[in-house]
Amino acid sequence: MIINHKHYGVTVRILTLTALIAVFMVSPVMSHCDSEDGPIIPLIRTSLESGEITPLLKWLAADDEAEIKSLYTRVRTLRTISDEARELVDELFIETFIRVHRASEGAPFTGIKEAGTMPPIFIELDEALESGSVDDLANKIANAVRENIVKRFEHAVDLSEHQDHSVEDGREFVEAYVTYMHFVEGLHNYLSAGGEGHHKVTDEGHGH
Repeated sequence: MIINHKHYGVTVRILTLTALIAVFMVSPVMSHCDSEDGPIIPLIRTSLESGEITPLLKWLAADDEAEIKSLYTRVRTLRTISDEARELVDELFIETFIRVHRASEGAPFTGIKEAGTMPPIFIELDEALESGSVDDLANKIANAVRENIVKRFEHAVDLSEHQDHSVEDGREFVEAYVTYMHFVEGLHNYLSAGGEGHHKVTDEGHGH
């Protein structure tokens, strides 16, 4: 079947790609590495108290290690001056560490997020790691993906029955068709690429 949907396809593709990014990528908006209750900041605070930096280094690119180690040494010295100094230099180190960490992933630093603002999906991901089982979460995500595919498929099927009744009906079908095709295509492309990187999005620009 060959359908001319140039005008609708561009808009729908953008919307679909945006939705896929929100679901499958760790974007600046949907991040948790910069949250007070995420996996990094509590570790930083513990490290600054204990003087043991090694557990932090896994969150850095190798090229950034020397810079952070140097800053860490200076911060550890300055934080002994006073409580006020400790608070100031600790926050400086945390912000610098998170900025460097996010830059290594191609993500901007948009500030430290308060505890309790982390999206629920990240909490579930961390809880799965802590429990040693991802079965419940994997089933939840798989069911949600299936429901979304079926919903878009059934909508396109319903509209296909009336696509030739009028131009308006035809355009409504085309929009549903493109949404269905590109949603599944986006899922397929992401999974085929193996989820490369923390923020990588691959859009091959396929048409139908």
